[in-house]
Amino acid sequence: MEQTEFAFTGADKMLRTMQRKLTMALIAATAALQLAAVATAAPAPPVDLPQKKHLNLAAIKTMVAAAEAEAQKRNVQVTICIMDENSNVLFLQKADGAGMNTLTFAQRKARHSATYRQPSKAAADRLKGGDMSVLAMPDAFPNQGGLPIRVDGVVIGAIGVSGAASDVDEAIGQTAIDALLKN
Repeated sequence: MEQTEFAFTGADKMLRTMQRKLTMALIAATAALQLAAVATAAPAPPVDLPQKKHLNLAAIKTMVAAAEAEAQKRNVQVTICIMDENSNVLFLQKADGAGMNTLTFAQRKARHSATYRQPSKAAADRLKGGDMSVLAMPDAFPNQGGLPIRVDGVVIGAIGVSGAASDVDEAIGQTAIDALLKN
């Protein structure tokens, strides 16, 4: 009987070895067929990526120079913040005579305009009209002085100005946008 068991165990080992070899052969054949299918498949058509305008350094310098000139003309000390359309700070500058709080205010005005694609004054007007929901909106800042930067109808960024009266802050920001769009 021991011989039979030994012979059965040997046959079992041989069967498992054959199964492994067959499995490996099937895997190799499947891989070869898949590679052949990929090699003979038609190439994918080229992807037409969208052309997106963005605020580069030259654009930022143009806007800042115009904003600084307007602030000097009006004899006010302000902080200027320029953000991209996703509310990332691209530029932040506080004039020597501007208060420390203007750093935060300018950023919040610009972030509001970038996030909601509207002037921050729109939120201020809603709040003055009694719409308290503005206070619960994330990144909303109901204070005039933030403006979206639109090129060809698309918001590519925002500017926030703080340090003067709110209407003056907005006028300085608008001067900066006008300078950009004029070029």
